Amino acid sequence: MKLPQKRNREMFGSAELMMGANHIRIRCFDGVTRMGRIKGKIKKKVWIREGDILIVIPWNFQDENCDIIYRYTGPQVEWLRRNNYL
Repeated sequence: MKLPQKRNREMFGSAELMMGANHIRIRCFDGVTRMGRIKGKIKKKVWIREGDILIVIPWNFQDENCDIIYRYTGPQVEWLRRNNYL
């Protein structure tokens, strides 16, 4: 299971609203709401729904946007909560 790497600016986020065209509004755990883009690598492999816990990377030049790089499954979210990551 993957955890966010602080040195790569990765952080947890929660999917709030599906906007269409591979874009999702995400509430990041630093308190900022960003527009997330599903990267092509996971677009066809992973189905993201509202309420899912994700790992996102904010863009360097536009902090209100981010890339989604990983989605946690239900058992993984439970493990994160038990081990105080969330």
